[in-house]
Amino acid sequence: MVNDLFPSEAERLSRFPIAKKKIFLAHAAVTALPQCAATAMADYAAACCNDHQEFDDFLGTIEDTRRLCARLIGAKASEIALLGPTSLGLSLFANGIDWQPGDEVLCYRDDYPANVYPWLDLQRKGVTVRYIEPTEPGAITTETVAAALTDKTRLVALASCHFLTGYRIDIDAIGKMLGERDVLFSLDAIQTCGAFPTPVEHVDFLSADAHKWLLGPMAIGIVYVKEKNFDLLRPSLLGAWNVHSPDFIAQDEIRFHPTARRYEPGVLNASGIVGFKAVLEMLLDTGIETVAARLMQLKAQLLEGLDRLGCEIHGPREGAAASSITTFTPPGDDSAALFDRLNAAGIVTSCRKNRTGREFLRFSPHFYNTPEEIDRTLRILATGLKSKT
Repeated sequence: MVNDLFPSEAERLSRFPIAKKKIFLAHAAVTALPQCAATAMADYAAACCNDHQEFDDFLGTIEDTRRLCARLIGAKASEIALLGPTSLGLSLFANGIDWQPGDEVLCYRDDYPANVYPWLDLQRKGVTVRYIEPTEPGAITTETVAAALTDKTRLVALASCHFLTGYRIDIDAIGKMLGERDVLFSLDAIQTCGAFPTPVEHVDFLSADAHKWLLGPMAIGIVYVKEKNFDLLRPSLLGAWNVHSPDFIAQDEIRFHPTARRYEPGVLNASGIVGFKAVLEMLLDTGIETVAARLMQLKAQLLEGLDRLGCEIHGPREGAAASSITTFTPPGDDSAALFDRLNAAGIVTSCRKNRTGREFLRFSPHFYNTPEEIDRTLRILATGLKSKT
């Protein structure tokens, strides 16, 4: 079965070489690079043999990439810093605010650690860190957040999608509610950027590396700071790039760049940026709504097969809270052995644990995966389950 988002199977394979040898279903972990990113990065490296690494064309690429990031999330290019990984942006948010003793931050203890530790560390500054406690793992709703707020809550830090259960939050509804209460909203968006619309109209800060659903290189991504928060969020990394330094001469006062470049202290991840630009163009040309629709079609196919095999599904199955992350436990709870079997068959998935140590299999296909690949994965899984009985 051919993926109808591509003119032919040959075209799909040429654009995603990983699919020639493997079925890659681990985009919620670290993606394999599409050919456009690899080519762009190789071409840049070759050009750097004949010129310095910040040649004129590359400087234009930086600004083009900012504009593409802004288009992706509905921001201004002037609100985008090109930094990664996600934890760097989240740490900039946590460390750049002038916290006062008694301020409260609300986050989720069972988020990915990158969105817990930067906030937890604020306790040494006298900030109180409180945890949201959803009724199901990752199932954070507007009502859940509102019920946890106090008159001392200064910031709420959430993930746009839970890395284990795939539960997507209502970014707009939560952000609007927080804005009405004058509470800042920080978003770890790595599990939705590139897969689902991730709007920032009601978001104050966002960080998302490119190495998952954005299909890009590691350690480059989007750091978004709403323009009205530039003075509130002081840059905590300083250098010649973000502080006014005419003719590269240090001045007697700190004057930050007027845009989100103020969060970029020095030279950027040039190779990462050129690869990132290539994948952004590809995703935006395809259309994020189109990508999201295809992901949900593949999820429905996976769920049908997993139900047939008697697997226990964790997280939402459909609707606005569902994502392309499908996490389950097979009969017998032998996730690790089945993960190994799938890997041996050339099917790349993820095996994850929760706080109690229970293991789960996690499938996270992207828009270039095909129904046939899902069918083959389910057949291998069925064979593995039969061998255990």
